[in-house]
Amino acid sequence: MLKAGLFGLLALALLLPTSASARELGPDEAVRIARHDPSVVKEWRENGRLSHSAEKVEGHWEVGWFAGDEEVALALVDPLTGRVLESWTGYQVAWKMARGYSGAFGHRLNAPYVFLPICVLFLIGLLDWRRLWRVANLDLLALLGFGVSHFFFYRAEIGVSVPLQYVPLAYLFGRSLWIGTRGGSEGLRPVWRSSWLLVAALFLVGLRVGLDMADSGVIDVGYASEVGASRIAHGEPVYANFPEDVSQGDTYGPVNYLAYVPFERIWPWSGSWNDLPAAHGAAVFFDLATFVLLILLGRRIRPGPSGNRLAATLAFGWAAYPYTAFALLSNSNDTLVALLLAAALMLLARPVARGAIAALATFSKFAPAVLVPMLAAYGPKRWRFVFAFAVTTVAVMAWPAVDPGLHTFYERTIAYQAGRDSPFSVWGQVPSLEPLRIALLAAVAALSLILAFRPREKQLFQVAALGAALLIGVQLTMHHWFYLYIVWFYPLLLVAFAAVETEELPVVVSSDPREAAPGKVVLSRRSRL
Repeated sequence: MLKAGLFGLLALALLLPTSASARELGPDEAVRIARHDPSVVKEWRENGRLSHSAEKVEGHWEVGWFAGDEEVALALVDPLTGRVLESWTGYQVAWKMARGYSGAFGHRLNAPYVFLPICVLFLIGLLDWRRLWRVANLDLLALLGFGVSHFFFYRAEIGVSVPLQYVPLAYLFGRSLWIGTRGGSEGLRPVWRSSWLLVAALFLVGLRVGLDMADSGVIDVGYASEVGASRIAHGEPVYANFPEDVSQGDTYGPVNYLAYVPFERIWPWSGSWNDLPAAHGAAVFFDLATFVLLILLGRRIRPGPSGNRLAATLAFGWAAYPYTAFALLSNSNDTLVALLLAAALMLLARPVARGAIAALATFSKFAPAVLVPMLAAYGPKRWRFVFAFAVTTVAVMAWPAVDPGLHTFYERTIAYQAGRDSPFSVWGQVPSLEPLRIALLAAVAALSLILAFRPREKQLFQVAALGAALLIGVQLTMHHWFYLYIVWFYPLLLVAFAAVETEELPVVVSSDPREAAPGKVVLSRRSRL
């Protein structure tokens, strides 16, 4: 009897701590713990008495602290241990993507043991090892220069990462403008055999598609695109008709959502933010289609062995560049812009097709509109471009114009994008610079008109270079900029860098590749476009 009682007391003593530790904290206790966090204490000292709110989100208490209507601090409290897991002030309160969460974008690609080897492979494949001091090699380093900004982004130091992103952007703007206006320059000349580059490119494409299927998620951009496709497939209006968890997902043009419809029909949207296989399928298709188009474009620009070499260079340049993989493994919709602009280059000689593609690109993410004057003024029979552009515009805008109407469409897309606040640009971090931003935006608009007629005669690589310059110019003035946007201009820039004429490889215009003398590149009449 006595022994049984002792055993019972012992068991009770052992269970009591377990029960106590398993008890979850209530909201009042979470607030009391968060109040003593150093970041919260600092905000109390600077702003005086703060009001608070506590909400259970993803298994932990989120305690927000407010100075008036502005949330100035946020603390995440573990309900079991009572430990403050994270605390944020400033931009990181409202912008979750500014907190440096690992894997939020790009997923496995962000691991140093993945990202750095890809950067090294990109350089090894495309660098001219025989002449290291060429400007073309500096171009490759500039393309990888976004990685410095990216490093600080993932350390949640956006006060450092944001200014650094403008260094490669500014260099690439100037370089592409130089190539586009001056014509001949030093281009990429990898030292490896074309077959080696192509095999490496195919391997890398397969590897990153495998990574996307095995270990990646879909960011809000891809989720919104799938939701919009579902709305279209069910005959519902897209704009002002999105679920609460992606309420501002209808900020893109209708072409973006239409492009996702085939994939949403194969893998219908479940109604929630889950694995979203349609978004995965679309992202993989956009990536592979751009890859294939660049190969075809290389062979179109230069027939024969030199065309095979250019095709292999473009293929490797796309497959080995870390920020094309970054867009894929984020399953964003940004590579759709790359695909459409690569198609515009491919169809540059055909004004009707060029006009239709230009309209599709414009009404996907709007930024490509800056290329329209140059594409419209290119070559003869310009009226055909204008006609095709107008017809395509009417076709893709007919439904939004009827339901919910052009005013709602404008408010949800262009007006929202133009008026949004974001800490991911110098303009958002330093609002007093807004007059300078407006002046630069006006300069880009003027440049868009000037480049439509200067130079008067443009070869394809010049159109690619000037198109890249204009897109970069737009990005330099954007309130919100992110690494996903690099793929907008990257295929144009890659073509400009790889296809540019060089002094070592004089160009002969000919209808027959056999007319080329040894050591010369043949540019067929069709490739002058």
